Amino acid sequence: MLLTAGFALTTASLVVYLLADADVVTLDGQGQGILSILVVGAATDYSLLLVARYREELRRHDDRYDAMRRAWRQTLEPVAASAATVVLGLLCLLLADIGPTRGLGPVTAVGIVSAVLAALTFLPALLVLPGRTSPGEHGRWVFWPGIPRVGSRGPEVTGVWARVARLVGRRPVAVGVLSTLVLVVLAAFAPTLDTGGVSQTDTFLDRVESVVGGEALARHFPAGSGSPTLVVAPESELAAVTSAVEAADGVSSVVPTLDDGGQPRVSDGRVQLQVTLDDAADSPAAEDAVAALRTDLDAVDGDVLVGGTTAQALDVREYSTADRDRIIPVILLVVFVVLAVLLRSLLAPLLLVLANVLSFAATLGAAALVFDHVLDLPGGDPTVPLYAFVFLVALGIDYSIFLMTRVREESLLQGTRPGVLHGLAVTGGVITSAGIVLAATFAALGVLPILFLLQIAFLVAFGVLLDTFVVRSLLVPALVFLTGKKVWWPHRMSRDEEPAPAEGDVLLPR
Repeated sequence: MLLTAGFALTTASLVVYLLADADVVTLDGQGQGILSILVVGAATDYSLLLVARYREELRRHDDRYDAMRRAWRQTLEPVAASAATVVLGLLCLLLADIGPTRGLGPVTAVGIVSAVLAALTFLPALLVLPGRTSPGEHGRWVFWPGIPRVGSRGPEVTGVWARVARLVGRRPVAVGVLSTLVLVVLAAFAPTLDTGGVSQTDTFLDRVESVVGGEALARHFPAGSGSPTLVVAPESELAAVTSAVEAADGVSSVVPTLDDGGQPRVSDGRVQLQVTLDDAADSPAAEDAVAALRTDLDAVDGDVLVGGTTAQALDVREYSTADRDRIIPVILLVVFVVLAVLLRSLLAPLLLVLANVLSFAATLGAAALVFDHVLDLPGGDPTVPLYAFVFLVALGIDYSIFLMTRVREESLLQGTRPGVLHGLAVTGGVITSAGIVLAATFAALGVLPILFLLQIAFLVAFGVLLDTFVVRSLLVPALVFLTGKKVWWPHRMSRDEEPAPAEGDVLLPR
């Protein structure tokens, strides 16, 4: 699987390089780092699902090609649907107004396509490479030392996840209520997460030279003197605008830009004022001062413009908030539509989307507690919630897709309630492994001394683990078990008589 992930990353990097060289996509250092993490995590997820199904089929079929053919066919639909969900979710970032956010969408989408192609083409070829030639060993050497034998029992009957499935079957109400309660309690802290922006100095977790220099400047001069705010106004309103700026809160001084004769320089009937703020130009306090200044100057003359470093940071914050409010509903709609097409149902996708939204809110709440009370961080970048949402919902829904496609397959054979228990028992191990791998890959971003990457690392890693161990393992199976065949509404599966479960089914409650 590591070879598959490496192959996918190499392919994605090459394609992205060619696209960037042709000015089709925009790539920066941040996007390049996220691309690497995303491709490795996604390729490993898809590979684990195929490998697990291949192992399962090898317990039924001696011929490795027959086993792989069946495993590939059964894996194709959930993997393709998962990849489509992630790709479409990432492409929703094209709706953003912020350039780096908009550019990240197609770059990471290329990475997901490379990951799914590698998992469905390169990996199957590796898995069926000849190994031992003795009977029963064909194509099984890759599983050494736990080689699956024809007729052997799998962990879906005796493993940990079989016990979890029995628990869900015996106590579905208790499991559903307790898992929901955990998520709701964490989600209650989500509004306290501070993502209003931080100063440039606070974006570094280490004390770099620029931070030390900025602190020295603030000790001896007005903190905003290193990067003054610029005001452009009509020449006829110079006196009024100057008076309004001087009277504004947070302003230390204001002077016009002068020409060689010592007079205010006039260009196209306009003059420029340099405004020194009391606070550092990259601080949230300075942004608030600029926002108030814009309001005051609009009352003087609607043609007055306020620019500079602080104004740019303020605009980024406001546009980031607008991007978040616009893109998140679109992603939820995309996820719902893909799930509806895949599961041939409307109720099941609604339950899955609501569960993932609750999981995301709980992740934000946990982040608020950790960032404020454990790590004592100064705040957060305004783009963090959007990035976290994209990665958590688009990637986290993978595990629900892996589970529910297997549940639907099992439900057609033995009914919905036995089907959800068997689906949980069979997919539990592989999905948990995939979640741990994906969380670990994103957690690697946390070693970099950048506040934004540390916060993304925690949010995605914690959110994936929460989704893996609580939402996908407990909440969703309990909800489906309680709902029964109605979960497939309006498909005829919600109306037709269900097949009887196998006699002596060890997972059904007694």
